[in-house]
Amino acid sequence: MPTMTDVARSAGVSVATVSHVLNGTRPVLPHTRQAVLDAMDELGYTPNTLARALVTSRTRSLGLAVSAISNPYFTEILQGVEAEALRHGYSLLIADPHDDPVHERKVAQLLHERRVDGVIVAPSPEPGDLLAYLDRHRVPTVLLDRVVGDAPRFDQVCAENVGPTGRLVSHLADLGHRRIGLVAGLPGLSTSDERIAGYRSGLTTAGLPYDEQLVAYGDSASSGAERATAALLALADPPTALVTANNAMTIGALRALRDHGLSVPGDLALCCFDDFAWADLFSPRLTAIAQPSKEIGAEAVRVLLARLAAPDEPARTVRLPCTFVHRSSCGCADTVLPPGKSGKSAKPGQSAKSGNPEEPQKGTVS
Repeated sequence: MPTMTDVARSAGVSVATVSHVLNGTRPVLPHTRQAVLDAMDELGYTPNTLARALVTSRTRSLGLAVSAISNPYFTEILQGVEAEALRHGYSLLIADPHDDPVHERKVAQLLHERRVDGVIVAPSPEPGDLLAYLDRHRVPTVLLDRVVGDAPRFDQVCAENVGPTGRLVSHLADLGHRRIGLVAGLPGLSTSDERIAGYRSGLTTAGLPYDEQLVAYGDSASSGAERATAALLALADPPTALVTANNAMTIGALRALRDHGLSVPGDLALCCFDDFAWADLFSPRLTAIAQPSKEIGAEAVRVLLARLAAPDEPARTVRLPCTFVHRSSCGCADTVLPPGKSGKSAKPGQSAKSGNPEEPQKGTVS
């Protein structure tokens, strides 16, 4: 079986250089790194991960805990995490905490006991026990997608929520809608709170009053959105337009509208937070806010690796920009908007000129 010494001899470098390439402990010139990798491939050298972990106290593995992995949004985040971890030579252990505070605490302990070098976790609405465990054991951690205001020790990576949601509301208002409903997410999640704040901001920008009757909680699930949409439709003065706050709730809202014999956008305009692969296959095609899901996952890995390299640096929160994807479910024609425009004013149900996706801005760090 070939050894590190054999690899070093074949590549014409020192054993220490081979070690730096394998462990990422020191920068190595690209051509030298490639020579080592080529030598490893030619000799069939396989690093002894267990032995290396005993020496370095690192397992070169990361833990990922996100709920609803079957959700296309989290599936794309997972793809981003896995690709970036692999690019840096890390394996990945994955668990689903089911948005259950008790279960997520157990998941964190399980990953910690597996000696992962750090964890990436999307916290539940009540993450107190989880954060206390991670803090007590000084586990390098990045909170993903959902921020926690009272978790100053933890790095956080998420998308912008307030401005993009406001953009959806403003767009519908520009089209003449004055009764705009919101199917909101699970109470207690920062994403739910921020998208409600964005909804209210969009109303204020459009000069429309906030009516709490027009906000119904779909609990971030398709079935919950069905009930929430039905409740909004049952109002004495129901909405003429609807914003759904995640992709699962968009499906539930569409199902409720179908069950009520209503068409989109003929009877009710629809915009949604979260684009997904088949959003442009619906009839009509869905106007949506697209989150940079894979980039969120990749950035979480980069932030975690930076934390491993500099454990005493101040924690930071990174927010990545979203993109406005303009299609026709809002009531616009399926053509192109001028940059910076959200559509000409029109009466509800009438079409207006449509538009280009909004150009994303650079991510922000706090």
